[in-house]
Formats: sequence, C-alpha cells, structure tokens
Amino acid sequence: MSEHERRVRPGRGATLNPAGRFAATTNVREAEQVPDSIATEVRPERARTIITMNQSPDIPFEQSINPYRGCEHGCIYCYARPAHAYVDLSPGIDFETILFYKQDAARLLRETLAKRSYRCSPINLGSNTDPYQPIEKRYHVTRDCLEVLAQTRHPVTIITKGNLILRDLELLAGMARERLASVTISLTTLQPELKRTLEPRTASPQARLEVIRELSAAGIPVGVLVAPVIPAVNDSEIEALIEAASAAGAHWAGHIFLRLPHEVAPLFRDWLDAHMPQRAEHVMSLVRQSRGGKENSSEFGERMRGTGLFAEMIRKRFRLACKRYGMNLIPRPELDCTRFRAPNLSGQQDMWS
Repeated sequence: MSEHERRVRPGRGATLNPAGRFAATTNVREAEQVPDSIATEVRPERARTIITMNQSPDIPFEQSINPYRGCEHGCIYCYARPAHAYVDLSPGIDFETILFYKQDAARLLRETLAKRSYRCSPINLGSNTDPYQPIEKRYHVTRDCLEVLAQTRHPVTIITKGNLILRDLELLAGMARERLASVTISLTTLQPELKRTLEPRTASPQARLEVIRELSAAGIPVGVLVAPVIPAVNDSEIEALIEAASAAGAHWAGHIFLRLPHEVAPLFRDWLDAHMPQRAEHVMSLVRQSRGGKENSSEFGERMRGTGLFAEMIRKRFRLACKRYGMNLIPRPELDCTRFRAPNLSGQQDMWS
C-alpha cells in the first residue's frame, strides 16, 4: 500500500490536512495526527451579516446565503475549501469534519429584508457550501431561511447535491407556483464508485436523478449543473449525464471546468495519487493545458470555463449534448421580484398581499 493510499479515510474526501495559506496564524492538526476515523464536529457561528453580495460577472445572481461554513459532503475538488483558513482551520480534513452553522440566520435574514434600503433580487442558496448537507437535517438553517423567504414572497434559487431538499418539496412547490423558486441539481458522475471517493457523503447519482424527477413533477423549475468537469476523470460522462438529467425532467444545463484555487490544488493532486495514481500526471497535464500552463486561473471569464483546445472541445461536446437531449431550449425561468413584501418586525403577521 502506498503512502497516499494509507491516508485514505472512509467517508472522507481529503487525504491531507495541511495548514492554510495563513499558516503563520493557523493552528491545525498535522496530517499524521488525524485519526483514521473522524467524527463530525459542529459549532455555532454568530454571523454579523447573512447575505453576501456577488461581484463576479461569472455568476448569474447578485445575492447569496451560505447557511453553513465547511461541508460534510467532502468533495475533494470543492473551491470553498480555502475559506476554512480564515477561521484558523485546515482546508483539508478540517473543512469536512469541523463545520459551523449560522444559528441566527433566519433572524438576520428577516432584519435585512425589513430594511428600507433593501432591494429585492433573487437570493441563491448553495453558492459556496451545500445548503442540504447532512447536518441540515438536525440544524435546519436552510429550512428556517426558506420559510422567511416564503413568508415575504422573496425569490430564491438553490444549488445542491443533497436529496434532503425533498423534505422541503411542498414549501418550494408553493413558491414555484408564484414564480419564486428554481433549483439546480449538481451532477458529477453516474458511477457510484467514483462518487464514493470524489464526493463521499453526497447523495448517490440515482438519488439525485430521483430528486430531479420529484421536483419536476411538483412543478418546480429544475436544471442540472455538470460540475466540475475533470479531464480524464469524468469528462467522458458529459453526454450520459445530460441524457440522464433530461430524461429525469431537467430543462436546462450548465457546466463548470475544474477549479483548483489555493490549497485545493495540492489536495486534489494527493487525491489523484491515492485513487488514480497511473492517471494522475495525465489529468494534471490536461488541467494545465486548460489553464494557460498553470493549475488554476482566477480570471473572470476563464475561471469557470478554462481555455485552450481541450476546454473548447468540452464546451462543444456540452453544447451538442444539450441540443441532442433537448436542454436549454427555453431560457431559465425569470423569478418574480414584484411579489416581495418586507417582513413586519413588530410581531404582527407578515404581509402577503
């Protein structure tokens, strides 16, 4: 067994627990000190604000809420991993085992929406960490925020890999009837074994397809995000993923090329060495070909799509697959911001008319 294989832990994505880029002020567990079996630890976080404003032209929304910091799904490629360095924790094992929930999220959201200066535009849930990761079943921060948005008739978009979203099917269906909700399901592979190591605690591929079916049957607009597309790992599945999502009831699709910001690059490379050692250098070579010779690019317009011949081939295949399976024939639904009614903080019932 290789050194990399020995670091594989059941149910966890990262094989390392390196210090973040602020190592001078960081106190993290060294990789060799991390036990083979690691319980999830959840801590409350008292946030000062709840809505994050987006400044990136690559992202199709202005506002987002992330109910949780860190994510138990453990996706090795997650671009949110480096954020754990800001709380003196590692973007590796710590990111998926030491989690934070925003205990005042619903109250902060209600207070924010009540401000005279607030201007309504769709709020996204899931832009950074998954709003339906396993701990949502206990802490229901996402559900609490959804209830505030439903009560105020505020439009919401959701991105998730979790089938726990079906718990909120009735609430989302009611919002969708008023053009206040749409959902995008992130689908990375149809291979259960690859899913088990690449994104270990996410819902299975078949479970995610079932989520698409149930959302669509309930009248909730639903699309699919093929993300990330990883060269020589899952790019061969693009057509099959689009076909399966379309058959399940998805109406639009997008894709994102693998991103490896900051600490994600060495974490991903070590994962490759542990799980795909014979293919590792080929994968990284294709990544560098698609990132101007580097492992990552943060340039707007490039960071989601990549550049070069390989990335362009991926885009062409994706467009052809969408055309073949009837995706993106109509625009994504525009949600209705005119129904929004600011919450009444005096304790009386919110205005619905």
